[in-house]
Amino acid sequence: MTARVNALLLGLAALILAVPLVLNPTAPFGGTDDAASEVVTASNPDYRKWTGPLWQPPGKELEGTLFALQAAFGAGILGYVIGRSRGRPDQ
Repeated sequence: MTARVNALLLGLAALILAVPLVLNPTAPFGGTDDAASEVVTASNPDYRKWTGPLWQPPGKELEGTLFALQAAFGAGILGYVIGRSRGRPDQ
C-alpha cells in the first residue's frame, strides 16, 4: 500500500471515531451489557440472574485496563500470525 492509501485509511478511521462524538456530544456511552440488562429488566421486572462473575475487579479502572490488555494480547497474536504468513517465502 502506498502512503496515500495509508493516510486515507487513517483519516477514515478518525472520521468514524469522531462523527458520533460530534453528532451527539452529550450521549451516555454505555456498554451493550448495560443496555441489555435494562431491556431485560423493563420487559420482565421479576427476572433474577442465575449466574455471576467468578471475580469482580475492585474498580472500573482495573476492569477497563484488563479489557484493553486482553484486546492488545489478541491483536498481538493476530499480527504475529499474519506477519508470519505474509513473510513466508513462496513455496
